[in-house]
Parts: sequence; structure tokens; C-alpha cells
Amino acid sequence: MNPNTLFQIATWLIPLIIAIVFHEVSHGLVARRLGDPTAEERGRLSLNPIRHIDPFGTVILPLILALSHAPVFGWARPVPVNYRRLRNPRRDMVLVALAGPGMNLLLAVLGAAALGATLSFSSDPNGLATTLIAGNAINFILINLFLAVFNLLPIPPFDGGHVVQGLLPPAAAAAFGRIGRYSLLVLVVLLLVLPALGINIVGHLVSPVVDGLATRLLALFGIRP
Repeated sequence: MNPNTLFQIATWLIPLIIAIVFHEVSHGLVARRLGDPTAEERGRLSLNPIRHIDPFGTVILPLILALSHAPVFGWARPVPVNYRRLRNPRRDMVLVALAGPGMNLLLAVLGAAALGATLSFSSDPNGLATTLIAGNAINFILINLFLAVFNLLPIPPFDGGHVVQGLLPPAAAAAFGRIGRYSLLVLVVLLLVLPALGINIVGHLVSPVVDGLATRLLALFGIRP
């Protein structure tokens, strides 16, 4: 494998692992705060990536996407949340679901701040260290924005689906939540079947929102896209 390929893998895979680990841990932390310590009891409030990695969703798929120059995303093993242990299950379900995308938005802001500081204070903008930091920072921003927006799609098993479920009347929420049992099928339909039919949710909806947010965020820190 040539050095350029290794560099490309490093600047996508490292930011992705950080983004999804913090995403999942934030779900567990908010759940614990709201009365459900399940994630803590199972040792999932750790920032150790090994505790969260899904071999396919965290490593194999992102590598394939990065090498094929497609939008890079992935997932970790979901942090367990027992909504029945929450103090106010319907309200708290929404708050726990929003914690993951909210963390990704925060990480994107921190990444933009780090990138702005690196470019402002670097004595050698074209040096290896600056290039590596900048490459990781740009990808870190895009990955976090993508995860935030993609996970807010209002269908199970995404966080947006849990938000909708928490807002629906109980009977409708139970029926809607059952879609989450077919999470793999939902992903296949969303990412493969619909695009083949000319309905590209990622390309036509998610990516434009991510690009718009990234442009505004970079401009906020004085960075030209």
C-alpha cells in the first residue's frame, strides 16, 4: 500500500473513530443523567474504541468508502439504553437521542477551531505536520457534520427516529419503533435501493446540508473552504 493511500486512510479513519465513540458515549452519559445507568453497568461509558467498534460499521465500510472517494461514515455498536429506567421515558427518549448528534455538532465546532488555530499559527503551512493536522481536522469536521445530519433522519434506527418516536402518541410510537428491528434492511434500502431508483437521500438531502453547514462553520473561524 503506497504512502498516499495510508495517509488517506489515516485522515478518514482516525477522525471517524473519535466521532462515533464520542457519539455513542454521549448517549450513555445523558441516559445515566436521566436515570438509566445501563451503559455504565455494561462498561460502555469508556472512550476506549475497542469497547465500541463494530468491525464492519467502524472499520471495513469506512475504508471502502474512503478508498472509493465516496462520503465516509460508519457506526459503532449502539450504547445500550433501557428507556423504561428513565425518569420520564417519552421526554427523556428524545433527549438521549439528541445527545449523539449534539455531540457531533460540538466536535465539528471544536475541529474548526483547531483548524483555524493551526493555520493561523503554523510557521510552515505546507509542512508535513500542518498538512496532517489540517487533513484530519477537515475530515473530522465533515464526518461529525455528516453523522449529526444523517442520524437526524426521522426514521428508525437513526436518532431522528427515536425523536419522532418520543413525540408520537404511545400506540403510534410503539408501531413506529418496530421499524428499528429491521435496521439493516433500512440501511440497504436507504443507501442502495433508493439510489438505484434515482432517489438519493444522502446525495440530494444529507450532503447539501452538510456542505452548507461546513462552509458556514469554516467561515466562522476565518477559513476559506
